[in-house]
Amino acid sequence: MPAPMRAWPKGQNGETDVKSMEEMLKAAQQAAETIEKQMTEMQGKLDLIEVEGAAGGGLVKVRCSAKGRVLGVSIDDSLLTPSEKGILEDLITAAFNDARSKADAISGQEMARMQQGMGLPPGFKLPGM
Repeated sequence: MPAPMRAWPKGQNGETDVKSMEEMLKAAQQAAETIEKQMTEMQGKLDLIEVEGAAGGGLVKVRCSAKGRVLGVSIDDSLLTPSEKGILEDLITAAFNDARSKADAISGQEMARMQQGMGLPPGFKLPGM
């Protein structure tokens, strides 16, 4: 036997409370717009935060934005010889990965702070994040 159909909530006058549903949808749309605005602001903020990754005891340094954009590379002069080419390539890679790791950590902290401000539970994943 099929389950009985449930009726829409009734208003005070006995009619379906469509206005309340419209208000809920409007509130949900406003919340989505607020989240989208905050996400856009956060992305801009992350592009302004700088991190530095280093390798080889600081012989190679890479500066990145917290969004992952490479801002600069610094290489100690002692590594600029043909015989050091392989080491230099490895150090650049390691320095970039160090900077990227730091950028990801800061990005995660900023996103968690934003989500907490929205009242979302810890670990909640917003679409596109």
